[in-house]
Amino acid sequence: MGELVRLEVDGGVGTIRLDRPKMNAINQELCLQLLEVVAEVRDRSDIRAAVLYGGERVFAAGADIKEMEGKAYSDMVGYATNLQDTFKQVARIPKPVVAAVNGYALGGGFELSLTADFRVLGESAQVGVPEILLGVIPGAGGTQRLTRLVGPAKAKSMVYTGRFVKADEALALGIADRVVPDADVYSTAVEMAAQFSAGPAIALRAAKQAIDDGLELGLDDALRLETALFSGLFATDDQKAGMKSFIENGPGKATFSGT
Repeated sequence: MGELVRLEVDGGVGTIRLDRPKMNAINQELCLQLLEVVAEVRDRSDIRAAVLYGGERVFAAGADIKEMEGKAYSDMVGYATNLQDTFKQVARIPKPVVAAVNGYALGGGFELSLTADFRVLGESAQVGVPEILLGVIPGAGGTQRLTRLVGPAKAKSMVYTGRFVKADEALALGIADRVVPDADVYSTAVEMAAQFSAGPAIALRAAKQAIDDGLELGLDDALRLETALFSGLFATDDQKAGMKSFIENGPGKATFSGT
């Protein structure tokens, strides 16, 4: 791991911490370090859920425009593909992920937050995809993940205008899952993630895959995927523990090993 992205682990929750002064602008080096951290989060059995965090002042104000400004079309094909691939790996972390958003989450920063399963915003946070104001469009998932989250009309309103969306509107649109005082953003996100850290890890992974991959399939194929994942869980210790506990003690009292 490098100095631009850190991993901090406590109580089963891994915090993926962006730390590129001053505004966590996303450049190629940050992406490389992010990939390393994501791989560790994915592979470590002691990490059961994760938080994406940019710090108390800003989540990430966007991609590094200075790095992109002089590039030609031929350069940007590879650049944009690498950025997309990096964010795809974040989205595919097979564990619950919560984004903790203080300050600005704009452009690539907002697109990174969209890779999480849930988003906690501070009251003064603002999000948006302002790329149109630079003569381009979102290139790291904004036209796709945002549309799937809020629907095409609301996504087009944000993409076409490039406007900043404040926390209260983000909550109304369904972009934010919680809006809390700025000082409580990180602790709230950790609390949300921690509720999954004692859960059945393999079942949570299957649930995430069923929902995320199912969105890309027709209904019949998605239902077949769900059936396959559901059936496969009967090979896990957690299924046996969960059903035994339900019969003996009622719902919600099982202790899961994550196996």
